[in-house]
Amino acid sequence: MARILLTVPPLPEARAVLAGHDVVEGPPGADSAADALVCAATQPVDAGAIAAMERLRVISVAGAGLDAVDERAAAARDIAVFASGEPLVETTADLAFGLIIAAARQFAAAEARLREGRWRGWSYVEPGFGIDVHGARLGLIGFGRIARAVARRADAFAIQTRHHTRFDTGEAGWTASLDELLPWAEIVSLHVPLTDQTRGMIDARRIAAMRRGAVLVNTARGAVVDEAALVDALASGHLFAAGLDVYEDEPNVSPALLAAPRTILLPHIGSATLAARTAMLVAAAEKAVRFLAAGR
Repeated sequence: MARILLTVPPLPEARAVLAGHDVVEGPPGADSAADALVCAATQPVDAGAIAAMERLRVISVAGAGLDAVDERAAAARDIAVFASGEPLVETTADLAFGLIIAAARQFAAAEARLREGRWRGWSYVEPGFGIDVHGARLGLIGFGRIARAVARRADAFAIQTRHHTRFDTGEAGWTASLDELLPWAEIVSLHVPLTDQTRGMIDARRIAAMRRGAVLVNTARGAVVDEAALVDALASGHLFAAGLDVYEDEPNVSPALLAAPRTILLPHIGSATLAARTAMLVAAAEKAVRFLAAGR
């Protein structure tokens, strides 16, 4: 019987996968006798937490991305590290496309007018016109599973789609230069992992390179975007709107960003359906159990 440290609520389906093992609950590093750690993608698993788990053999992340795990510290101990992002692809793509529409059409500002009693009925000239999504130009930065799922949704809206990755995908719409993609796109959606190369990649220079009146959507990682530069671009009107589900310093959101105009701000809920979260945890649990069963 292996000992498994579970850092997220033990949903019933995951408990079934972990049956027969000694499951304990707590934050990363809480149990020195744990053979496996099953955690969320946003929970930091740093060198100290890894050192505290003296018997640890595998880290299995219930989510996409391993940027919260100190992979160097894990590798030094020959600890296997897995991610389980497959179950969240379509759910997160739903939210990303929802942010595209909500930001472009300014749903939040329109709802606020209604709720605050400022709506005086239908008007031919609205105080806050949105912009059309159908037929727009969409630039996808990154072209993994979520970005591809967003592109499939875009097809139904007759949206022209191009994508940028460091290496040629061999697919129509690939653009070698990010600096060429940004001024072309009317909507830019970010779908890259957080790495040394992507941290701060959407900085003041690249935001300035975007076409005036563009919309920026981020469901990847908050630190990919220079938030101060984004706030400045929204305040100046260079960018029409932004839709964000992730932030530089989660769960803290800067006051400047909270006060920025024409923003849709969500609390990192890209995968927040019960079905997706259950499937993510089950997948992570299964990977940990299979690894332990293999005796590695």
